[in-house]
Amino acid sequence: MAGYRTEKDVLGSVRVPSEAYYGSETARAVDNFRISGERMDHEFIMAYALLKKCAAKANMEIGKMDEEKGSFIVKACNAVLGGDLSDQFVVDVFQAGAGTSVNMNLNEVIANKALEIAGRRKGDYKYIHPNDHVNMSQSTNDTFPTVIEIAAYSAVNKSLLPALEELEIALMRKSREFAKIVKLGRTHLQDAVPITLGEEFSGYAWSVKRSREELKRRSRLLLEIPIGGTAVGTGINAGRAYKSSIIRELRKETGYGFVAARNVFSSMQGRIEVVAVSNAINEAAVAVGKIANDLRLLGSGPRGGLGEILLPEVQPGSSIMPGKINPSMAEMMNMACFEVSGRTLSITNAASSGQLELNVFMPVMAHDFLTEIRVLSGAVRAFTGRCILGIKPNKERISELVERNISIATSLTPRIGYAAAAEIAREAYKKGMSVREVCLAKGILSEKELDALLDPARLV
Repeated sequence: MAGYRTEKDVLGSVRVPSEAYYGSETARAVDNFRISGERMDHEFIMAYALLKKCAAKANMEIGKMDEEKGSFIVKACNAVLGGDLSDQFVVDVFQAGAGTSVNMNLNEVIANKALEIAGRRKGDYKYIHPNDHVNMSQSTNDTFPTVIEIAAYSAVNKSLLPALEELEIALMRKSREFAKIVKLGRTHLQDAVPITLGEEFSGYAWSVKRSREELKRRSRLLLEIPIGGTAVGTGINAGRAYKSSIIRELRKETGYGFVAARNVFSSMQGRIEVVAVSNAINEAAVAVGKIANDLRLLGSGPRGGLGEILLPEVQPGSSIMPGKINPSMAEMMNMACFEVSGRTLSITNAASSGQLELNVFMPVMAHDFLTEIRVLSGAVRAFTGRCILGIKPNKERISELVERNISIATSLTPRIGYAAAAEIAREAYKKGMSVREVCLAKGILSEKELDALLDPARLV
């Protein structure tokens, strides 16, 4: 049976598993918050460890941290960043406000790993202390929002923006491929004048492009970070030299252009930057979700639906109906978009519920923010690779529907007027005839004139 060690905090003594690198505050959080079983995202923990490393280096640079202790802390942070201690970050997403439990989980694990590297026993905090050394010049209140922005900016730029660009490129290729295929347009889910399949797909590509560019623009808001603000934004126990130094270290470690928040109080109070970027992610999800909806409709059938496009067949669609194939990738894409929408709402509610100098709901904001980025990135990549790239036109079905389209009577309006064209369209519908057949039967226009006026290629 595993043994225990005893650690003390302001509330008294706590038993901690002997092999654990975390300490008393983490142990209390584990007992208090047995809620969802979901832990803080891996990307978030890695970004926090990186920030702790930069903080130790900054504190050494300004002469605040003992070089020997600082070097042990940096090595411990590197161990976390290397994935050696991933099982030690055990606090539930739904926890005490602001994320103090997560910050202390990092502080304790890094302190005890540093002690081990230094050849000392876990819990020997007189030498390296979680608060006095690992958390030097910091507060949960400035580090937690900074980590959100580090992790999210990296995830957006490494994952989501490239995935959206791949989708945009794939849709534009399909647009060019389908440029000469004239099909039935639809408004209100009713037949409308012709359009090319390429034009339809160009609209999809442009929607993704516009969403991607807006997300890229808004993501730059995350480069302004409140680090150095400590408890309430005033920078108590930190100082200007530390703030400048840690930002330099972050820029060096990440390659991103992080800068000090122009108003650190706003940055710590409001979390509006996160809301703005989350909304941009949701806007991208709305655009992609609409495309998935359209593809499911255009590919519906194979006998009883529109059937204008053929979606890739990726798996059997029914446990009871043999041979049935469903639009699985488009359905997956829709569900991922619903997930993003829900997460965005949660982030918005959390941001609006912050009070005075601090938003205490940052843990759920961090989790939902990184989750929506991860879900949409993965879904878009799969949707592009296993659906969009394999779409083919059903040319026979497209031609059949164009030929039977009564809205093509719109092209007669300049010659015979709206009312007469409407009568022809109505008669064609009632008698199951084409517009051309009605016109010829009534002797309204010659066959040559109809060839010119009703040529689908001319209409698009």
